[in-house]
Amino acid sequence: MLTFFKTTVSVPALVASLALLGACQGNSSKQESTATTDASKADTTTNKKPLSEPLVRDIYTADPSAHVFGGKIYIYPSHDIEAGITENDNGDHFAMRDYHILSMDSINGKVTDHGVGLDIKDIPWAGRQLWAPDAAFKNGTYYLYFPVKDKQDVFRIGVATSKTPTGPFKAEPAPIAGSFSIDPAVFTDTDGQAYMYFGGLWGGQLQRWQKGTYDPKAPEKEPNTDVPALNARMAKLTPDMKKFDGPVKEVVILDKNGKPLLASDNNRRFFEGGWMHKYNGKYYFSYSTGDTHLLVYATGDSPAGPFTYQGVIMQPVLGWTTHHSIVPIKDKWYIFYHDTQLSGKTWLRNIKVTEMKRRADGSIETITP
Repeated sequence: MLTFFKTTVSVPALVASLALLGACQGNSSKQESTATTDASKADTTTNKKPLSEPLVRDIYTADPSAHVFGGKIYIYPSHDIEAGITENDNGDHFAMRDYHILSMDSINGKVTDHGVGLDIKDIPWAGRQLWAPDAAFKNGTYYLYFPVKDKQDVFRIGVATSKTPTGPFKAEPAPIAGSFSIDPAVFTDTDGQAYMYFGGLWGGQLQRWQKGTYDPKAPEKEPNTDVPALNARMAKLTPDMKKFDGPVKEVVILDKNGKPLLASDNNRRFFEGGWMHKYNGKYYFSYSTGDTHLLVYATGDSPAGPFTYQGVIMQPVLGWTTHHSIVPIKDKWYIFYHDTQLSGKTWLRNIKVTEMKRRADGSIETITP
């Protein structure tokens, strides 16, 4: 059994400014409890105030997957740590080992850290790098979905269960059959059917699965050519929420002329961090463009797509890229995201939240963080 504890964390104020290179997953450990802004590295030429403040400051957190369970807000983020690994495009420096589960009664309310909900040592098949998770609830059980490299250093997606939203979660003895890559996001439609969206380029290994089997020699970076971009993947989940119900499919993203987005179109093409939500009967697939640091979205008439690119949700944050979730809370919509305000280092991030607004036609207003 995992032990877990509670601490209550308020949301104070701190300003720092920086843009470095890095990769997308992670959060921090208790040894970083003295996190402060590295003023010597701050960009003093653009000393702008951030739109929102970190939700927690005593650990580093990223990739926030937020959900409302039983009227309460629960956040399932990555947990960044300082592992002392040289930064690279494979993301080896994102060496996270556990998940802390957070909760809050309301937006801008106090945040409670419920401690470790799942540790890599309690996942039988895991090797290293416990990256961005997601969670779901069905029939009295809470499900925590997580990507982690197996003992052959290949990213797979696993699932763990608990009878409470804060855990501790018990991992299944093997990864989900047919799963690969990173960033699982589970969406349950109004008819009760659940789907998982997943995938990420470069260190996320999506490019190594182009031919249907794992190719460790595939180029790490997608060629910047005028061929269709690699897209996220999706699959239906079985009623028990633990397996894929049918084949894995591509999440096709088109431009407004009905043509696939190209690999060279890195302001719009999928890179990682997919999320699905539904509004007024439309399906909104949002994602990170990675090396161009944007959060963008596309819409469709079905959870399987195809999806038509619509625009930018969020301009670049401090740091290399971002990872988000979009959640309705009472009569408003909110976007949870991360930046590097506290540390100035792309692998030591902090989660945030701000309101997301729509126009009358359902399109999303661009946020400058």
